[in-house]
Amino acid sequence: MTDKTDRQKAAEIVRDAGGQIVGRTRLQKVGYLLELAGFGDGFRFEYYHYGPYSEELTEGIRMADAFGLVTEEEKQANWGGRYSVFTANAELGQPVDADRAQFAAAAAEIDSIEIELAATAAYLAVAEHCPDPWAETARRKPEKADGDRLDKARIAYRRLLAFKTRTPLPQIA
Repeated sequence: MTDKTDRQKAAEIVRDAGGQIVGRTRLQKVGYLLELAGFGDGFRFEYYHYGPYSEELTEGIRMADAFGLVTEEEKQANWGGRYSVFTANAELGQPVDADRAQFAAAAAEIDSIEIELAATAAYLAVAEHCPDPWAETARRKPEKADGDRLDKARIAYRRLLAFKTRTPLPQIA
């Protein structure tokens, strides 16, 4: 049996997240959290402006669209910007790992800014060994961590901690 291509792995993230992921940032964060939870496919992530980012996943989803494994539809946001909606092709079949699918679907439902904040805090805790990843996230992303968003991100992360994972998520919430 051959190894899966990055396009197959990227498409399966969308499939396992309920068949659809809204937004490139959300796709990246769901992919990162799957890696962190031990459900990942080996995508490498580094810190970028929007938190953990994988060039391999970006290229994989682009190729998944080109090969018809997913459909990327660009839409106009109310504020004038654009965003992508990724939809998995039904031919991908059903998720193989129910725990991964439940986790991915829950992560994909988190508000885009809240998942960005939560994934960033988790990344800072693990990759940079930050002693207070939430405070560092707020420092790095003050425009996004304002109001009650950081608290909502912590709550969302706590919900993810309740899922059965192969690797325990860092206890930061």
